[in-house]
Amino acid sequence: MKKILSFILMLGLCMGSVANAGDTIVVGTSADYPPYEFTDAAGEFVGFDMDLIRAIGEKIGKKVKIVDMGFDTLIAGLQNEKIDVVIAAMQASEKRKEKVDFSISYHAIKDAILVKEGSGIEIKSVYDIAKYKVASQTGTIQEKWIQENLIKTGKLAAENYFSYERVDNAAMDIKAGRVDALLIIADPATSLAEKNSLTIALITTETVSAGQSLAVTKGNTQLLTAINKAIEELKADGTLKKLMDKYKLL
Repeated sequence: MKKILSFILMLGLCMGSVANAGDTIVVGTSADYPPYEFTDAAGEFVGFDMDLIRAIGEKIGKKVKIVDMGFDTLIAGLQNEKIDVVIAAMQASEKRKEKVDFSISYHAIKDAILVKEGSGIEIKSVYDIAKYKVASQTGTIQEKWIQENLIKTGKLAAENYFSYERVDNAAMDIKAGRVDALLIIADPATSLAEKNSLTIALITTETVSAGQSLAVTKGNTQLLTAINKAIEELKADGTLKKLMDKYKLL
C-alpha cells in the first residue's frame, strides 16, 4: 500500500506543470526588482509585472500562484516544469529562445548605469564603465552584454566584473564603494537610486536587445496563445497603460 501511495505521489510531482492541472498557473519571478516585482511589508508580491500577470490570469480564466526564484534559475524552472510562466522583466534573446518560448513584448525598456552619489564618475557612453569595477545581475541581458562587449574584447578586466544574484545587494555594494557601476534596466534603477542614495549616471538603449516578454515552457502553444491574446486585449482596453502610469515606468 505504501508503495502504491508513493507511486501516486511521484506521478503527481512528475506531472508538475499546472498548465495541465486545472485552474491555476504557477508563475516564477525574481522579487528583488522594483517597480516590476518585489514584496511589500506584508510579504505580498507587488509591482508592475505582478499586477500584469494577475490581469492576464483574469483574461485567460486562471488563478495565479507566484513563486520567488533567483533570476538565473527561472528558465531552468520552466524546462523542469516547476513553473508554467516566467514574468521578471525578461528580454527574449536568441539564446533564451532555444530553451523556452516567449510572448509578444509588453513593455519597451531602457537601461541605466548606477554609481555612488558624489563619486564624481561621469558616464557618456556605456563603454565608459570599462574603466571601473562593474556589476550586473546574474543571468541577465546586461550581464551578457558586459561579457561579450567589454570582457571578451579586453576592454574590461574579468576580475573587475561582479555578478550578483540580487540587484539590491549590488546596489548596497555600490553605496559601500566595493564596486563602482551597476548596469541595470532603467525603471528599477530609479527605485534603487532612491533607496540607496545612488545616482543614475546614464540612461541608454545601447545595451537593449528587445522589449520585455513572458516566457513559457517550450512547446506550450496553448498557454502562449492565450497569454498573447490577453496582452493584446490589455493594450487595447488601456489596462497596460494604466499600470505603466501607476508605476511611473519610463
